Amino acid sequence: MSASQTSASQTSEVPTLLVKIFGKDRPGITAGLFDTLAAYLVDVVDIEQVVTRGRLVLCALITQPPAGLEGDLRATVHSWAESQKMQAEIISGHGDNRPRGLGRSLVTVLGHPLTAESTAAVAARIAKVGGNIDRIFRLAKYPVTAVEFAVSGVETGSLRTALVSDAAALGVDIAVVAAGLHRRAQRLVVMDVDSTLIQDEVIELFAAHAGCEDRVAEVTAAAMRGELDFEQSLHARVALLEGLDASVVEKVREEVRLTPGARTLIRTLKRLGYQVGVVSGGFTQVTDDLKERLGLDFAQANTLEIVDGKLTGKVTGEIVDRAGKARLLRRFAAEAGVPLSQTVAIGDGANDLDMLNAAGLGVAFNAKPVVREAAHTAVNFPFLDTVLYLLGITREEVEAADMHDED
Repeated sequence: MSASQTSASQTSEVPTLLVKIFGKDRPGITAGLFDTLAAYLVDVVDIEQVVTRGRLVLCALITQPPAGLEGDLRATVHSWAESQKMQAEIISGHGDNRPRGLGRSLVTVLGHPLTAESTAAVAARIAKVGGNIDRIFRLAKYPVTAVEFAVSGVETGSLRTALVSDAAALGVDIAVVAAGLHRRAQRLVVMDVDSTLIQDEVIELFAAHAGCEDRVAEVTAAAMRGELDFEQSLHARVALLEGLDASVVEKVREEVRLTPGARTLIRTLKRLGYQVGVVSGGFTQVTDDLKERLGLDFAQANTLEIVDGKLTGKVTGEIVDRAGKARLLRRFAAEAGVPLSQTVAIGDGANDLDMLNAAGLGVAFNAKPVVREAAHTAVNFPFLDTVLYLLGITREEVEAADMHDED
């Protein structure tokens, strides 16, 4: 038996008391409990505290007091709790919490609303594959309800397979990632632009000025559904812009509408030291402007050829297509010094699939069915900052950081 196993075995035999305090929360309860316990020379083994709608549940796992003092400790704790208009429960036992099982994951569930039925279904699926829920924590209450389950006892990939495929049927979005130190490490987030970072399809904005919006939209929709080769569809659409005055570029930049939550997402990620980039099947004439406005670290897209102040109906340079997006994700990660496993990719169309699958976490954002089915997870709410919850960042942390900057 190893030293660690011997230590765990010995610890499991030590008599302990679980002291539970519950009632209306107010300042001083935690300090008062431990001040009361201090008189009995006990050690603290574990502490858990949660406050829900102003009601406190405080649990303290302590060593058994010296011989002959346990009865007095129990009476004193109950008396103190009554004086604070709280309730107390004390349970005898041995040792610490049982060790968590191998295979530790974090399951983030987003609902609007999050129903009891969907929560029950998620919990049942976790149990069915042998997982144990060790802890549940709310990340946000708006614009969606987001909760995080810490799960042990099952491999992350198996848990993801069991949960994510049925998420849409349950009326929730679910992300499953491995727990561990890597979640706190520096990361790179790379996003698609059209219908992800922004609400528009940039080529359709150009097409509106050229009077061919309907024709371009038809080709765009077919390409995003995976029915057409992207490069062929790109050349076909850009050809319709031939002769358009280059002054329209500035007009299109002004017409671009950011997706709700986009600024919050990027601002928060940058504060945390993340690097953020975009890759687009659209055009550098727009992505370069977005990079400057939003403080992005990386941006790459196709480039509309302009000669003598007119669009030629052609693109220049390397084509950013489905394979190109994945290639750029790898390039950005190498330049950022971030392992590919620490990257997050966000997109909505079929040409994002290679990038989503190459990333450590691929997020399908309000995506087409073929993309939702293939990505690691899907977010079907129209707020881009909900991606923050998948990274374990709470709404309270986001708002606190915003208030600090205002100060």
